[in-house]
Amino acid sequence: QVHLQESGGGSVQAGGSLRLSCVVSKDLMSACMGYFRQTPGKEREAVAVIDNDGSISYVDSVKDRFLISKDNAVNTLYLQLNSLKLEDSGMYYCAAGACTVADGQRSFAVQKWGQGTLVSVSS
Repeated sequence: QVHLQESGGGSVQAGGSLRLSCVVSKDLMSACMGYFRQTPGKEREAVAVIDNDGSISYVDSVKDRFLISKDNAVNTLYLQLNSLKLEDSGMYYCAAGACTVADGQRSFAVQKWGQGTLVSVSS
């Protein structure tokens, strides 16, 4: 059973846009969800998270450029990537799990991963 099915990656020039989609199994739509990015030599990092109460957070490097949203009617999570930079290149994974907030910081315990989709930004 596939819980998270991703699509939407591709190649784009710097300054361009992409939209990533992640079809989520219905039982996970109420979970905390987000997108992680992994680049060679670096740890996978959460770039955008939407909690089950609708609260949203972004890593500083993508604020004001990326937009995370979800559509419960079609069980889909989206990540709109705008004003793309070379350093945005990498594998993007959607994820679902449990989030907790302490001292203003959100922690995301991932329970399910998507298969990943590659974003390649060129100059």
